[in-house]
Amino acid sequence: MSEIIEPLVRDLVEWVAKEPRQYRDVLDAWRTSCPRLMVWEAAADRGFVERKNKPGQGSYVVATEAGRKFVESYGHQ
Repeated sequence: MSEIIEPLVRDLVEWVAKEPRQYRDVLDAWRTSCPRLMVWEAAADRGFVERKNKPGQGSYVVATEAGRKFVESYGHQ
């Protein structure tokens, strides 16, 4: 992963790890990040975040265990 994308992936995963975020809020928050979709796709492809549906509440994004470990280990590599 490029030097530019890696810290952005960490930022996204760290933000989602604090609490599940509504999918639309994730897209809104990352709208101004360039390149937003590459960050989202990289995090999802690596299994760091996933989208889940909560009945009656819509779609949420959560950090996976792998994502939490990634955030914890970032900078210790």
